[in-house]
Amino acid sequence: MKDIQGLIGKDDLIVVTGGGGFIGGHLVADLRAKGYRKIRSVDLKPFSEWYQEFPDVENLKLDLREIGPARRAAKDAAYIYNLAADMGGMGFIETHKAECMLSVLINTHMLMAAKEVGVKRFFYSSSACVYAAEKQTSAAVVALKEADSYPAMPEDGYGWEKLFSERMCRHFTEDFKLATRVARYHNVYGPLGTYDGGREKAPAAICRKVIAAVAAKNLEIEIWGDGEQTRSFMYIDDCLIGSNAILASDILEPINLGSNELVTINQLVDIVEDIAGVKMKRKYKLDAPKGVRGRNSDNTLIHKYLGWQPSIRLRDGMEKTYRWIYDEMRQSGGQRRAVFTA
Repeated sequence: MKDIQGLIGKDDLIVVTGGGGFIGGHLVADLRAKGYRKIRSVDLKPFSEWYQEFPDVENLKLDLREIGPARRAAKDAAYIYNLAADMGGMGFIETHKAECMLSVLINTHMLMAAKEVGVKRFFYSSSACVYAAEKQTSAAVVALKEADSYPAMPEDGYGWEKLFSERMCRHFTEDFKLATRVARYHNVYGPLGTYDGGREKAPAAICRKVIAAVAAKNLEIEIWGDGEQTRSFMYIDDCLIGSNAILASDILEPINLGSNELVTINQLVDIVEDIAGVKMKRKYKLDAPKGVRGRNSDNTLIHKYLGWQPSIRLRDGMEKTYRWIYDEMRQSGGQRRAVFTA
């Protein structure tokens, strides 16, 4: 498996958009750990809301939905990881479809700016939400292959934007010879990310609910749907390894990046209960946003091309995530965002 350290030179400027977010913050930290120092991290959020911020990184607050700021972000860049998007968990993307679709402006402008400055490679973080809904109607879902994204009928709003942006990457490669790489993320989770406020995803939300219930001595949890919908969840460390390997690879088509450890939401709650050492009374909110009935990642292609696939067990990743959220809520009452500066 190729590594970016055999591709990206120490004098190359690396740009990470969405660098103030969950995955972007971890990516910047990982690049620093690999010895890179020419890093530009870009996000729309105020610096006080960034999950990780580093003083030896060029940190910029820019609205990449506009072409001018996108050009500023891409100036002199050799490599771009475009992770920026307006998104969240199912509760957000089902009720903010227009806002999610406006993220197409980010990828449009970043591709244009990357072409103008002659970027060597451009990485785009797509999503499993591009997959056709008709292939995800059963909890006992057949794992989704890359070809299952067509004929197209993705998640309304967010999924359409991701699929369109994938096509734009493809055509910038075909028409302008801009080297692009696309990964379809499947439910990334881990510490130093959103766990409240409405944009959090299921792993963090369940951790928060269990921690809050234990603190309140009211061992009851609300679960969206009937709890039998299925998903796979990828720990952030696997996401970083895979993203870097895909950027460094010769893979030209969008490729799955996700765990294939399929669980029901009820089983995810079981894991968090076990970590916390409690048993909860479960209340099911059947009219809550819950997305497709089942979704899992088919990792045949990534294993074929890279000889690797995400392998961190859900139980292991959830324990680290739970401990971090627990510490955050204990220290702050669950009210503040986590900003780490080192």
